[in-house]
Amino acid sequence: MKGIILQGISKSFGDEVILDNINLKIPGGKFFALIGPSGCGKTTILRMIAGLEIPDRGSVFLGDQDITHVPVNKRSVNTVFQSYALFPHLNVFDNIAYSLRVRNFSADSILQKVEKVIRMFHLEPHLYKQISQLSGGQQQRVAIARAVINEPEVLLFDEPLAALDLRLREKVLLELIELQDHLGTTFVYITHDQTEALTVADQMAVMNQNGKIDQVGTPKEIYEHPKSVFVANFVGTTNIIQGVMVQHGEQWYLDVDKMICIAIKVPEGMEDIKAGDDACIGVRPEKIMISKSSLEGFSNNLSGIVQSIVYQGRFTQYNVRLQNGYMLQVFEQNEEHFAREVIDYDDHVYLYWQKDNVVLLKK
Repeated sequence: MKGIILQGISKSFGDEVILDNINLKIPGGKFFALIGPSGCGKTTILRMIAGLEIPDRGSVFLGDQDITHVPVNKRSVNTVFQSYALFPHLNVFDNIAYSLRVRNFSADSILQKVEKVIRMFHLEPHLYKQISQLSGGQQQRVAIARAVINEPEVLLFDEPLAALDLRLREKVLLELIELQDHLGTTFVYITHDQTEALTVADQMAVMNQNGKIDQVGTPKEIYEHPKSVFVANFVGTTNIIQGVMVQHGEQWYLDVDKMICIAIKVPEGMEDIKAGDDACIGVRPEKIMISKSSLEGFSNNLSGIVQSIVYQGRFTQYNVRLQNGYMLQVFEQNEEHFAREVIDYDDHVYLYWQKDNVVLLKK
């Protein structure tokens, strides 16, 4: 399958800049997620790929073909909208078959193709029901089936699960992963929900509020190695700590208020950093170990007082105030029915983590 290339894309509506010189390569045959806060321009990008918007500057390519000004109906691209956009006066069969009839497929060919996607999406019992008789999850399957039946080279999803409850959303996400593996079609998935993106994507891009892309990579790369404060904060939960860089021999530290020194590992590409530079680091809450006992063998060992405790089912969140007033979040996995060590409000605790779990961030 062909990929998508966005080359120097800019778009404004009136005086408001929505996209600012976007360059992005979406690999063919992969599940690609584009995430960012509401209003960052991700839906505008999707509409440009679909042909519903034309950029002020730049080009959109499908493989080697420039499709910037190619009409919607001439592109091998289909879209699944958040609202599903199903025809309420048509039943399930007719909704799915609609585009084939518009393209003058024979009745036998339509029946064969519809039966194939009906089986794929387990919609056999609902074939002749009206749309109003279907649940939200069933309507979602019909919308995807209608898009898939044309065998497009690119399938676009515009926040398709926003209307579903959590349990159903998780189920449909797994179904989408299986569908993409089965079809091998290029999927472009737009969402503001970073958990959805981390679940489904082979590769993803994070957009910021300024109409730019902050980082592109695999979900693991973006979660474990965010390059900026924005990405670290937007994808998951992160403790952000500011300070000044200091060096002792080969080892680098972040000096925080001249009260706490945090050992860090300077990543490749940031070797030009100097002692005395202002810097920002991120530490994921689940990378921090919490205990009421002092332990050895960790690069970083800080202490503080427990301010609050939030039980989250799979983990417990501790909010700990350090001696300099910084508040750190710690996630402790609830692996056992009974905690090994009971930690309560106002307890004095120790926090441990390795320097490899500290990420140096661009502001």
